[in-house]
Amino acid sequence: MGSREKQDTMEIERVDSEERGDNLEDVKGIPPWKEQITIRGIVASILIGIIYSIIVMKLNLTTGLVPNLNVSAALLAFVFITTWTKLLRMANFTTTPFTRQENTIIQTCAVACYSISVGGGFGSYLLGLNKRTYELAGEDAEGNSPGSYKEPRLDWMVGFLFVVSFVGLLALVPLRKIMVIDYKLPYPSGTATAVLINGFHTTKGNKMAKKQVQGFMQFFSLSFVWSFFQWFYSGDVGQQCGFINFPTLGLKAWKQTFYFDFSMTYVGAGMICSHLVNLSLLLGAVLSWGVMWPLISEKKGDWFPQDIKESSIKSLNGYKVFISIALILGDGLYNFLKTLFFTIRSMRRAFNNKNLIAAAADDKNESLDDIHRNKLFVKESIPIWVACVGYLFFSIISIIVIPIMFPPLKWYYVVVAYILAPSLSFCNAYGAGLTDMNMAYNYGKVALFVLAALAGKDNGVVAGLIGCGLIKSIVSISSDLMHDFKTGHLTLTSPRSMLISQGIGTAIGCIVAPLTFFLFYKAFDVGNPDGEYKAPYALIYRNMAILGVEGFSALPHHCLQLCCGFFAFAALANLLRDTLPRKLGKWIPLPMAMAVPFLVGAYFAIDMCIGSLVVFVWHKMDRTRAGLMIPAVASGLICGDGFWILPSSILALLKIKPPICMSFMRSGLINIS
Repeated sequence: MGSREKQDTMEIERVDSEERGDNLEDVKGIPPWKEQITIRGIVASILIGIIYSIIVMKLNLTTGLVPNLNVSAALLAFVFITTWTKLLRMANFTTTPFTRQENTIIQTCAVACYSISVGGGFGSYLLGLNKRTYELAGEDAEGNSPGSYKEPRLDWMVGFLFVVSFVGLLALVPLRKIMVIDYKLPYPSGTATAVLINGFHTTKGNKMAKKQVQGFMQFFSLSFVWSFFQWFYSGDVGQQCGFINFPTLGLKAWKQTFYFDFSMTYVGAGMICSHLVNLSLLLGAVLSWGVMWPLISEKKGDWFPQDIKESSIKSLNGYKVFISIALILGDGLYNFLKTLFFTIRSMRRAFNNKNLIAAAADDKNESLDDIHRNKLFVKESIPIWVACVGYLFFSIISIIVIPIMFPPLKWYYVVVAYILAPSLSFCNAYGAGLTDMNMAYNYGKVALFVLAALAGKDNGVVAGLIGCGLIKSIVSISSDLMHDFKTGHLTLTSPRSMLISQGIGTAIGCIVAPLTFFLFYKAFDVGNPDGEYKAPYALIYRNMAILGVEGFSALPHHCLQLCCGFFAFAALANLLRDTLPRKLGKWIPLPMAMAVPFLVGAYFAIDMCIGSLVVFVWHKMDRTRAGLMIPAVASGLICGDGFWILPSSILALLKIKPPICMSFMRSGLINIS
């Protein structure tokens, strides 16, 4: 390590120690809640929301695996506003101070915006409605009734998102004090974001932020230029050209999707995700594409017909889809039951301990900073009648509009969903506060199976997919809002301004997310199982709905036995991780992560493992500097590659093709005279 790096490390350690001694700013110096929402903050939120919407949409439509980018969004918010204020000062304009409250509002608004792209169903239940996914699932498959598809269109997608998204914002607002102050739920992601923002806005923490900003900008530029360079060699749509098809491990391995595709997005995602997630992905890739699929392929003509289409659900594709579903359901059911158990147990303890007496005793032991936070959080209250009237208003609109949009989903199903939604949202938000696991997708899958079975053969698929989206949106958004309230509590940001910024971000996201989706949908071959944008979860969710309608008769030969085995493995793996000593349990793979490459392929798992290797080596060389710079470097890699998608999409829409197709083949196949 050079002297410069040693000096930086010593400075970082000194800043950390000094930062721990800093007190929070005096409550009297906090701007009123109306002043925490600024025009420049809204503009920055929109820009960050658009950038991250493009990034997460790409991740959704390629693998469906999206890491938590909240901390990255807080960093980018700091980059935007500090750069903006510097430029204005250079031009001799006066600027208002950039506070931690404004930073929190920007982060909240931006996250709310791109969260619609993450959880809006563009890579899963909404895309599962289109004709291509309907055909991939098998037009002759029982339960996949003729005409049970709806092509994506901007008008109904925007309308659907506006109808379902705002209900979730209001479902748990009356319980915010109970969740954050009374129960003192940690909400790890919200706390981590608050720690980062508070660190930026201390006298010494600003020096650390400058280093992070420099690292972010360097790797953003590097990633963008690299993506631009790759484009020249990527050939026409449908051709297997360019660095994304580079047979780094040989042609035989490349045919089984084992290669490094030089994607900076997934290298950056690998740096953010834990080593366990990345190694679980690689294990799933080896098990599926390295062992199982070659062996099952040899059973063609025995287990499934010789002349059947490869995309049919009765061919090898069926095994890929349903075994993935078995792993996802096994993992999801276990974690759902575990979270429910801990939630009930924790709530019983809270009630048995007589909350009011316990809270009074806790107040005596609280620090002055905690008392200030709690007073501000309670003082800036949101009237309960506003939340109740708003929830009722949006629910009535939804009950009227959704059955008109999707006739198979009857109005009484929607009524039941909105009656149950607040209790489901509370269970999920409470569990997320304890474990940092948002289980909304599992609640959505339960709704999918129940509604698909109740609606029957003709209406089951559409009713199941839309019902899944309905429940998932409410439960997920209400949980995200509690994470944001936790961040606001720790940064002394008003709950009123937090809720308004969340509402603004959600409204922007309901427009930006569909536009971003259509940017990909029109420019690229979305949903092609052999292309880059496979959208694997669209087919998975549609087949879940078919399974709900038809039961196990929808499975290919011997698939049920394999699914049962992998379902049991998923539950057992989770049980072992929770019961074994930590030294052993930490090596048990994550079944949910293993399931993704079963359908997508191994290439992105290799990318993410390379990111994990970079983090491992960096921590060995300089743990302090690595802890500071890894989030900034990873964010730069992801944002640079993601930002290139915008010009590349425009080029594709204008029919401007890359000039070179760089492809690879075995030597001796072509003679050049």
